[in-house]
Amino acid sequence: MTYAFPPGGLPSQNENPESTAIFTPAYAVIPASVQRDIVTSFLPGWHGMRMWVLARPMTGFAETFAQYAVELAPGGGTSEPEPDRSAQAVIFVAFGELRLSIGGARSTLTSGHFAYIPAGAVWEIWNTSDAPAGFHWLRKRFEHIASLNPLEAFTIHETDVPKSEMPDCDGVWATQRFFDPFDLRYDFHVNIVNILPGGRIPFAETHVMEHGLYVLSGTARYLLNKDWVEVGPGDFMWLRAFCPQACIATGDEPFRYLLYKDVNRHVSLEIAGRR
Repeated sequence: MTYAFPPGGLPSQNENPESTAIFTPAYAVIPASVQRDIVTSFLPGWHGMRMWVLARPMTGFAETFAQYAVELAPGGGTSEPEPDRSAQAVIFVAFGELRLSIGGARSTLTSGHFAYIPAGAVWEIWNTSDAPAGFHWLRKRFEHIASLNPLEAFTIHETDVPKSEMPDCDGVWATQRFFDPFDLRYDFHVNIVNILPGGRIPFAETHVMEHGLYVLSGTARYLLNKDWVEVGPGDFMWLRAFCPQACIATGDEPFRYLLYKDVNRHVSLEIAGRR
């Protein structure tokens, strides 16, 4: 398996600056072509790192989550990654090898590994190899329910997660669910969606769940609100709640993307940003 990641670098001066980047009130597309060196960010307490911020809570954009693509040089990492004790996290490794410690329990993560880190956990992450490593990091504030048992950290490789075929699609559309969809302790899900060439989401999904989609491999035509856009490896899409969406996989390899969505909680009766 290969998993896309921001390319970095800088296009030559001969390149046309026009791109496929789109920003609207209903959705955004941040293509891999604009994920370059000059738009990276850095964090205090980290060593040998840089990252691309793909989504963050803000008016008119993502409301429930933040999503980063983090690159670590050899020896890079941190023992203090998360300043917000209410923030839970998912890490998905795109390339390289990482050492993740959660509450003193150490795991070695390689390309394709997934890790869930509960809110309030003490954790650290380091690149202990002699080559760069990259991972996707999703953060969401945990919405605690007192009657539900606490969540525990876990790691798993995506090849050990079975594909659940969607009904009546002859196996061309399947989802790998890292969280049990019936476990209401989780207030968000991160899945890998797999669509074979020619397969499709055959209706315009219109629902309350906000989405972040990072294309891991393959190509597709994606319906976002009223627009069909061409997307490929490394492209990121943000979809606001109720933004219509559908997909037709193109090319000659499976179209796969890492999908975030918020689930399993009452909707707030306050308008964001208004009290």
